[in-house]
Amino acid sequence: MIMKEYSERELASQPIGYWSGEAYRAVVGRIRTELATEDLTQPHWWTLNHVAGAPGAWSRAKLVERLAPFDDLGIDFDDVFDDLITRGWMTEDALTRSLALTRVGEAGLLRARERTARAHGQTHEGIATADYVTALNVLRRMIDNLGGNSDLP
Repeated sequence: MIMKEYSERELASQPIGYWSGEAYRAVVGRIRTELATEDLTQPHWWTLNHVAGAPGAWSRAKLVERLAPFDDLGIDFDDVFDDLITRGWMTEDALTRSLALTRVGEAGLLRARERTARAHGQTHEGIATADYVTALNVLRRMIDNLGGNSDLP
């Protein structure tokens, strides 16, 4: 797809709030569409990745504390955890209350990773790595300028 060109002056006058919002809706919408094919939401995705990355290290409370800042949908994380347990994708140790993925959950996570990798690949098409890094650093600077958290998640 060929993107229409504009002058530096035209682009410099554009509102970042609009464009960052449009980028968010497009990127997150594409990722959510891919996850939906596995009947997953982003909070499911976050949960699976965290639990897979540190098996047995996450309790419900610790994982909710970690993931809540990323939630923009008002998700009840206990419902997400219960759903993954009911599906047989995750277990919760009765004694330690720690969460772990099952083989079925690991396979589902792998399928979801393949789907989201395609979405990320499409998002990055035609963008040099240096340009991508510059764009992120510009957004991080704007966030920092406004008193937000510009640290990596």
